[in-house]
Amino acid sequence: MTTLFDPHELHALATGCLERPIDEILPLLHTRLRERYGKHIHPNPPWMFNNAGGAMGSMWVLHMSMTEYLIVFGSAIGTEGHTGRFLADDWFVILDGEQWAFDAGSLSRQEFKPGDMHHLPRGTARGYRIPDHCWALEYARGFIPGMLPFGLADGLSSTLDVRTLGQTIGHAAKSITGELLRGKL
Repeated sequence: MTTLFDPHELHALATGCLERPIDEILPLLHTRLRERYGKHIHPNPPWMFNNAGGAMGSMWVLHMSMTEYLIVFGSAIGTEGHTGRFLADDWFVILDGEQWAFDAGSLSRQEFKPGDMHHLPRGTARGYRIPDHCWALEYARGFIPGMLPFGLADGLSSTLDVRTLGQTIGHAAKSITGELLRGKL
């Protein structure tokens, strides 16, 4: 088994939780994901900061394996930065707030609102902004260990937040190992 999740199924699950405040969306979404994917969804996912590509947000790590991750990512105060360029596809289902994105050379922005799905194809990079606040269910499929340096670089070179770096590395190692022991790449 290399992939567990389908981005369109995740989109349907997430949009079925909308039309309520974000503090009600997240526990409902977590429950529905646990019902659908069982032990592959962390029972008590940790929240942690993430500084990457010049942007700062918070992430709720629901699943991480060698080939996939599923998190809630966002910011309550806005942020902007570089998406990164990965050997993975990345989908964002907007749960609350708004996300803007643009491609190099684009003279206008793309806007994503609750219920929209923003797809960042493998090998693509964009600028993005959360103008005020935004929370999204983010699903990545591809070589996940190759994404980790991007997720850790700002912590090593800018914030020097060793606690967050330790949380991120520790949770990634524990999650990936647990999935490997279940036979999931």
